[in-house]
Amino acid sequence: MNLGSPGQALARRFYHRLVAPLLMGTPHAAALLGEGSEVLGYDDKVSTDHDFGPRVQIFLPRGVDPAPAEQALTGLPQLFEGFLVGYSRTHHRDGRADRQVDLTTVEEFFTTAIGTDPASGMQLADWLLTPTQRLASLTAGPVFHDPHHALTTRRDALTWYPDDVWRYVLAAGWLRIGQEESFVGRAGATGDDLGSRVLTARLVRDLMRLTYLIERRWAPYGKWLGRGFTALPLGAAIGPALDAALTVTDWRDREEALCAAASELAAATNRLQLADPVDPSPRQFYGRDIWTPGGERYAAALTAAITDPAVTALLARLGERRDPGPGMALVGRLPGAIDQAVDSADILCHHDRCRAAAPVLGLA
Repeated sequence: MNLGSPGQALARRFYHRLVAPLLMGTPHAAALLGEGSEVLGYDDKVSTDHDFGPRVQIFLPRGVDPAPAEQALTGLPQLFEGFLVGYSRTHHRDGRADRQVDLTTVEEFFTTAIGTDPASGMQLADWLLTPTQRLASLTAGPVFHDPHHALTTRRDALTWYPDDVWRYVLAAGWLRIGQEESFVGRAGATGDDLGSRVLTARLVRDLMRLTYLIERRWAPYGKWLGRGFTALPLGAAIGPALDAALTVTDWRDREEALCAAASELAAATNRLQLADPVDPSPRQFYGRDIWTPGGERYAAALTAAITDPAVTALLARLGERRDPGPGMALVGRLPGAIDQAVDSADILCHHDRCRAAAPVLGLA
């Protein structure tokens, strides 16, 4: 039996050995979801130096008085396997209340996390205003007890985007590539090597995030983006090219490496059969001696295949770019999902602030 990472295994033992016996006869579900490296299975010895210990969420049915469960859980010891249980009144160093056993309902937990209860159905705005890092934290953690499938129902609802929403965010990801792909060569050719390197790093990150989208995996937050990427089949395929793009010293070599990685992703995008196939070969940028993936071509093909009324209405509101230039694809203005348009932890870590960004995404 695979018990997961050390933190997941600790939480599992904690629940089954201590918490579950105290809640005998109390209907509930139990899991380890939300914040924490152990939720994603990425914790190690270093993780234990702060805010770490045996944790579990207990989900009571809606309408059930939590007081008896609260009282029962006062029977927990202060330590479990040498880690502070801290159920009663301990605090994190930043002042946040530390409750290693959280009592809540599934409705409250998911609504607090993403602003809606996925069991009620995810609308277009719900998908686009929920960061992938939050979706990863809700679908990757272990479930210890779910007799009535309350957690399973909601996690299943968050498995992946509906196809036309997927087309839209994929298109936005490819458009991000298209918007900066020529700058690596342009900056390099003018002698701006630092600028060329910075632009390369930005494109590498965008290609990594695009890989997650193609693989149907929720991208975690920045600390674990690379680790999760290396576990993806496409990540292993294009990883050497991305490594080369970041380490070579000549801008032409960077350009070649980026085009090689993007071509692999382009072919993989074609294999999804979400849109008419596009030639994955790199293209010359106008008449310049610069070669690019032509990311806008994939954005145009993907958006052209969208038929869902809510998504097509969004595309209409966003509008199309005027005069794309000779040989360039006609593609709309596509801010994409919240974490494609916004890169601030102070927004992405708070669902209410993500929701407030709806006008930025054309959703209001």
